[in-house]
Amino acid sequence: MAQGRALQLLFLSVFLFGGVWPVTKYAFAHATPLWFGFTRAALAALSAAVMLAAMGRLRVPKRDDWPGLCAIGLLQIGAFFALAHVALSLVPAGRTAILGNVTIFWLVPLSVLLLGEPVSRRRWIAAGLGLAGVGVMMSPWGMDWSAPGAVFGHALLLCASLCWSLAILTTRLYPPRTPIADLIPWMFLLGALLILPIALWREPFSAGGGVGQGAWLIAGFIGLIAAPIGTWATVEAGRHLNAVLASVGFLMVPLVGLVLATTWLGEPLGWDLILGGGLVVLSVIVAARG
Repeated sequence: MAQGRALQLLFLSVFLFGGVWPVTKYAFAHATPLWFGFTRAALAALSAAVMLAAMGRLRVPKRDDWPGLCAIGLLQIGAFFALAHVALSLVPAGRTAILGNVTIFWLVPLSVLLLGEPVSRRRWIAAGLGLAGVGVMMSPWGMDWSAPGAVFGHALLLCASLCWSLAILTTRLYPPRTPIADLIPWMFLLGALLILPIALWREPFSAGGGVGQGAWLIAGFIGLIAAPIGTWATVEAGRHLNAVLASVGFLMVPLVGLVLATTWLGEPLGWDLILGGGLVVLSVIVAARG
């Protein structure tokens, strides 16, 4: 796949996923985190299966597809959804959008160590600019680290981004033979099956767990449209772009999330978010030219 096409898919995933965390935070007024994550994964599996069946392309994955399929389904979808949704109940949506999507923390060093992927000086500079932008946007100096769940929520987000990075690395090492679009129902099915027992354990119906009527419209949009299309675009972009370019490109997701969190949820927009966002945009430009 040409880099231009991969960049188009990257920006498609940024557009679709950028608004997910603010609207999900809004949905939490009517749903518990793990059940919402399970619902969006299950709906994505259903919608993708129906679409592929209508096109005559719904088939059982081949043997060579399973390593990459399991990595995406269990790590990028199941584990990431579970960790990030619980974290979102503890951390503001803007910060969740930032830290949950920072694969650059893990993907770049792991790609160099495990894949031997060369990284030019320009792209190391881009990675540094991206991390600096993330650090400024996170503004740890202004956080109340003593607030209940603050440290735990941020740790969950770092683990979530690690799971995403490991999924990308696995698909590079063991690329599926079947087109990614044809595997999406199975990926989301695996993710939903991973989340389900955790939701039953941590958020039992008897304790108020579940998805209320007010959250179904949001869950439907994310599960039926944004999640399957965005995941396909994300996986394909991650497979075909240089690790640095992919990582700094995914940093555009939190920028969209921050704009929505500020304009819709009323989360504060300060100099740190403006400066950090500018550094992230600059890092993407530098990486694309490197």
